[in-house]
Amino acid sequence: MTMTTMTAMTTTLARAGRALVATLAALLALGATAGSAEAAALDDAQMKALLAEIDERQRAVGDYKAHAFMQASEKGKEDIVYEAVIYRRDADDKFMVLFLAPKSEAGKGYLRIDDNLWLYSPTTGKWERRTERERIAGTDSRRSDFDESRLAEEYAPTYVGEGKLGAYATHKLKLVAKPGKDVAWPVIELEVDQKSGNVLKRQEYALSGKLMRTSYFPKWAQAKAPAGGKDVWYPVEMRFYDEVEKGNSTAVKVDAIDLSPLDRNMFTKAWLESKSR
Repeated sequence: MTMTTMTAMTTTLARAGRALVATLAALLALGATAGSAEAAALDDAQMKALLAEIDERQRAVGDYKAHAFMQASEKGKEDIVYEAVIYRRDADDKFMVLFLAPKSEAGKGYLRIDDNLWLYSPTTGKWERRTERERIAGTDSRRSDFDESRLAEEYAPTYVGEGKLGAYATHKLKLVAKPGKDVAWPVIELEVDQKSGNVLKRQEYALSGKLMRTSYFPKWAQAKAPAGGKDVWYPVEMRFYDEVEKGNSTAVKVDAIDLSPLDRNMFTKAWLESKSR
């Protein structure tokens, strides 16, 4: 990637960030108000069906490849823009991230094997096991932000009420991790667009009840899988705000996805290591 491309992407993310900040300010001024009287609260079966639908809409029938830029903002420091490629094979629960830029991060990668998440550093040539709450490359993003959605499998929902985010009427759900599930966050609160079924806002909590991170998903898109023609939804923009270290945030822009078949042997440590040579 050229310096011109990197600069252009930084400018694009910054402009999108300012627009989103203005939108969020308007939302805060409006407050989280109740939805329309005509909309009915969701019962347990409907909530589970909604989570299952969110998962299914984002699940690729075959393989999944996404090209993304991540702009990490840390209080008192200059922003860093990362370029990465995300690979998934949802049928086999395969997941991998390969960093392309900046130069200091190129060749670094994350790979999930079975239930273990591994980080490879080309500077040391070593693999280290990481937890689900691991910050991807030190940003405010996590593995679960890019991997296959498993909300219905991992969480039990409770209906909180109806809400409104700008022009969007939402369902507000509280999710508690099911026993034995290895998740980054034990408690999640979601706001889901009643019309489209897309997640618009997500807040994640520690077991103590402390709010750890707030995420917004202002723009979604869809792509058609070549096998079977299924529509796969994905967030084009993601904004993650650290609620512990105030002032730290990460903006993610997914500029392209490809649902074509991937090399069947690529989800291995050897393949990822070969890309850093």
